[in-house]
Amino acid sequence: MKILLLCCLVSALLPLPLHAETIRLTLSDAVQRAVEKNLDLQVERYTPAQLEADYQKQWGIYNPTLTLEANYQDTTSYSANLASNKYWSRTTRLNAGISQLLPSGATASLGFTNSYFSSDQSAMSTGMSSYWQSGLGLTLTQPLLKNLGREATELVIDTARLSKEVSLEKLQTKLINTVAAVRSEYFKLYSLQQELEVRKVSLELARRVLSETQARVKAGVMPAMEILNAEFGMSSREKELIDAERAVRDQVDVLVQLLQFQPGTLLETVDLPARERYEVAEGAEISRALAGRPELRELKRNLELLELQTRVAANRTRPDLLLSASATTAGLGDSYPQDMDRLAGGKYPTWGVGLTFSYPLGNQAAENEYRKNRLKVEQAGLQIRNQEELIINEVRSAVRAIEANYKQLDVADRGRAFAEERLRAWARKAEVGLATTKDVLDVENDLATAKNNQIKAQVAYTDAVTRLWKVTGEILARQQIRLQQIDPDRLYRRLP
Repeated sequence: MKILLLCCLVSALLPLPLHAETIRLTLSDAVQRAVEKNLDLQVERYTPAQLEADYQKQWGIYNPTLTLEANYQDTTSYSANLASNKYWSRTTRLNAGISQLLPSGATASLGFTNSYFSSDQSAMSTGMSSYWQSGLGLTLTQPLLKNLGREATELVIDTARLSKEVSLEKLQTKLINTVAAVRSEYFKLYSLQQELEVRKVSLELARRVLSETQARVKAGVMPAMEILNAEFGMSSREKELIDAERAVRDQVDVLVQLLQFQPGTLLETVDLPARERYEVAEGAEISRALAGRPELRELKRNLELLELQTRVAANRTRPDLLLSASATTAGLGDSYPQDMDRLAGGKYPTWGVGLTFSYPLGNQAAENEYRKNRLKVEQAGLQIRNQEELIINEVRSAVRAIEANYKQLDVADRGRAFAEERLRAWARKAEVGLATTKDVLDVENDLATAKNNQIKAQVAYTDAVTRLWKVTGEILARQQIRLQQIDPDRLYRRLP
């Protein structure tokens, strides 16, 4: 009884066997899952989301600034002209103002001042021992040369906008690369799984050959050495099967990580590589690539930003000429209502206009900043030309790869057919004693190689199509993927 209880306890403590889930995976499901779950894509989404926050932040230059001021001052002063040799004064100020930047580069300010004065000497200057004095004024400062205009004013806003657009092109590039990787890794798993089946069949045939050889040796129609050849052939195929099983498991792990399945999940491919002829026209594919590649659009966005910065830098080489205009009205009274009545009546207006000119002699800083930006624009233009040439070469290479790999399909099919017929011929020879066991195993090994070549040719042709879609930038449309499916603005909006 004690032994039985001990066995039960040990069984309870042992870990339960893990039964890995096997998922039959279509290519479409694999692509959609990668778009939704792939960690590289999730990480890349945060950059445009952050730049959206930066873009919204830069609009803050147009937020009006409110200023409130309150202070009290009590002063006792010495005077040689007074009999008492001192006098006192008290001042209370309650002021408010608001300023606003305008798209032209001007700054407008509206100010409202309230002051209350009381002093033992006030009556000598104003006839009142205490009084209120208020003012309402509008001031406008407008640059006329340097920093004039919307472009100069909104440079930080446009920079943030274009930087976000650049990051979206980078995100689309990452999305294209991810979808292409999913297609390639999916069909690589298909290839390895098919090669595993070929290795299983090859091993089974080697076992059958060994069994038949042993029977013939026992019957005295074959020398005993033929058993060694059969056993060697079987052991070689066992090793190849073990290697094929490991390769499949490694490739499953690659897809599991790429698609963010639970570790240990088993995957089985459903879709087959394409075999139908894919018609291509090199000129049309090049035009499509030059219009659709996000890397090229990214460089063009950078060029647009540099051209904007160059125009603003040219503007900032000008002299600084500021126009200032102001208009105010004032009030005065021994009571606050009287002060407000005079202020509202506009009986005491003040206005003025002025120009302020400044220019650094030599102006080296601004002029060299402008030169540097012009050089950057020229450099960006060369980068675009270089990228266009690279894209053209990539498309031409991809088109040639499709044509070559399509031809390889027929070669691989014929190679397998020849290998199968050859094996049947050698098997008939072996039956009548005209071929050794080694001959049969060598021919069977050639058949296994021909089968694997056929599988690899099918996958290589599909990979060639994938590569063409990738280099033309149309792979997302082919897989019915839109950038909105990983909308980075949702990351920005979801935060409180």
